[in-house]
Amino acid sequence: MARRSTFFHHLHPPTIPRREVRFRYTFGLGGLAFFLFGVLAITGALEMFYYVPSLEQANASVQMLTFLVPYGWLVRGVHYWAAQSLVVIAILHLLRVVLTGAYKSPRRFNWLLGVSLLVLVVLLDFTGYVLRWDTAIEWALLVGTNLLKSIPLIGESLYGLVVGGSEVSGDTMVRFYTWHIFGLALIAAAAIGWHIFRVRRDGGISTPEPRPPDRIARDDLVKREVVAMLLATAALLLLAVVFRPELGPTGNFSQLPGEASAPWFFIWVQQLLRWGDPLPMGVLIPIGLLAILILIPYVIDRRSAGVGRWFNREGRVAQLVVLVLLTAVIGLTVLGVVK
Repeated sequence: MARRSTFFHHLHPPTIPRREVRFRYTFGLGGLAFFLFGVLAITGALEMFYYVPSLEQANASVQMLTFLVPYGWLVRGVHYWAAQSLVVIAILHLLRVVLTGAYKSPRRFNWLLGVSLLVLVVLLDFTGYVLRWDTAIEWALLVGTNLLKSIPLIGESLYGLVVGGSEVSGDTMVRFYTWHIFGLALIAAAAIGWHIFRVRRDGGISTPEPRPPDRIARDDLVKREVVAMLLATAALLLLAVVFRPELGPTGNFSQLPGEASAPWFFIWVQQLLRWGDPLPMGVLIPIGLLAILILIPYVIDRRSAGVGRWFNREGRVAQLVVLVLLTAVIGLTVLGVVK
């Protein structure tokens, strides 16, 4: 009797090249990123039942969710750690794509989608960080939004669009909540769907079609994915129980802390700001790094050879560029933490 395929089976092609599902080739990073985004969507939807996006009640509603709602602390903890993990996994996934030549033609457009998703993930994490509206977010919110003002010609307009007025106020809370849910999360969901579709349309993750074909059925892949999701769920639950996310008193922006503090994924930008003016250090350099990533398959390495091989010789320049950029960001982050 034939086994009936489920919806999850039909998300995959009938067969998959065996090499593409080997753990040592992909480390399951793409699938793990997709799973973490799903966890964020589910836990975020549960949090929406209690969260109140207003200046007076935002922090209090998070306090209530954490300390009064049954298992609310667990939902918030899983949401928090899924968000932090997603940033790390997205960066590692991008690095794996570079080191295996998966950005090369015909996958160049999907590389752009992947870079865009990384930006969306970081912005989602930042807006979610602000929504707890406690004293810890004050510096990050003021510095981050004030960077927009340093952009010539359009800075003031961008600032008003983001914060909802001429200064941080109650409208800022509503605006960030709207950005988080509708301006970022929904767009990221659509981009993820497009990204996965392009993987199938472009012929797989990055492996050229083997000859003779060495493929496995999607049933085997689904079994592996279920095991991976169970392990990831256990890890998230453990983190949520052992390392509960911090939550301070309501932020009022009347007296800022003496030491500037940014979320960990923006500490490198904070360190740059210590060395110079906001426009070059806080805006132009990050945009420049992003532009370099975007141009990798179009300028830095336009050859189609070397797809599907770790540290392929044809992509050495691109690999070196990305590793140097990543090392610089990590180095700046370490400097920012130790100071």
